[in-house]
Amino acid sequence: MNPRVSDIIEIIDAIAPFRLAEEWDNVGLQVGDPAAPASRIMVSLDACAEALDAAVAAQCHLLLTHHPLIFRPVQSISLADPSGALIGKAFRNSISIVSLHTNFDSAEGGVNDLLAERLGVVATAPLSVTHAETLVKLAVFVPKGFEEQVAQALFQFSGFIGNYSECSFQAAGTGTFKPLEGASPFLGVIGTREYAEETRIEVLLRRADMDRALAALSAAHPYEEPAVDLYPLLNDGVRAGLGRIGDLKQPLSLEQFVSRIKEEFAVEGIRFVGEGNRLLGKVALCGGSGSSLLREAHAQGADVLVTGDVKYHEAREAQTLGLALVDLGHFASEIPMVEGLVSRLESELRARGFVAELMACTVEKDPFRYR
Repeated sequence: MNPRVSDIIEIIDAIAPFRLAEEWDNVGLQVGDPAAPASRIMVSLDACAEALDAAVAAQCHLLLTHHPLIFRPVQSISLADPSGALIGKAFRNSISIVSLHTNFDSAEGGVNDLLAERLGVVATAPLSVTHAETLVKLAVFVPKGFEEQVAQALFQFSGFIGNYSECSFQAAGTGTFKPLEGASPFLGVIGTREYAEETRIEVLLRRADMDRALAALSAAHPYEEPAVDLYPLLNDGVRAGLGRIGDLKQPLSLEQFVSRIKEEFAVEGIRFVGEGNRLLGKVALCGGSGSSLLREAHAQGADVLVTGDVKYHEAREAQTLGLALVDLGHFASEIPMVEGLVSRLESELRARGFVAELMACTVEKDPFRYR
């Protein structure tokens, strides 16, 4: 079965939930038709002319980009304008464009986790928590024999505890109810109290999924009026956010760390702040532009922050804080997302029974050059 654009958007929402995007961001469908086919897909960092030309040459239906093509509200689309020309070319060649930007920065397995892996940083956690899930517990009473049907409906939205899925608690008991005039009972008769063998099923839900879970429960439950309890919880849900902080597998001097990064990312040059013989153990990182996280990295005990787009005064601030700073560059620190997303999508498409050809854009280059 070949996917449509809407199917890919749904998969992206599972990989990097759009709710994790920052408020100022613009993610999701940028150009195109959700109902259009998407059996040939290219992934790129930027929605630039080179990437779009490559997608056209490869006869792709969909271009998935990290950086949005349309970032701010568009008041007009002129083909004489560079961005307008890209939009026009996408439409003329029936190519849809979808962006996953700060949602893929924050998501588990996204840009920052891919960067951490390349840097050799382990035991990572978000450097700046921007999204903390609110959890609720749902308890529902189900007639005997319908437990699996109802549980499966709820497990679409719940049942995850750490690395375990389909988690629930079930307890048997007796429920009572008297159907009144106008009711259409699954069990019992109008005006007579019914004693029913029932099972209480409890699951955890993200507060954001509660309405959809209740709708699925209602569709799967045999009762006309299921008895449902919802409890707010103080338990911490998944915490997501920008950047990562973790430990090097083994300590390195700043000079050794920078040399290894230069080789690993095959960059022409790297700017850094700090004494070359300084020993590094705890590393903070943020793909793209993460200099605003300097103080957060320092507060959490990082020895160094690896990011891109570092300005002069930010370098001075790092010196003042006693924090080493490595400017890997915006492009180099985020380009691992291309191969990473291709690999993740291949797995997700197979799991859903979709057949599509995925390709990484190979023509993008860092706009900066060094002498």
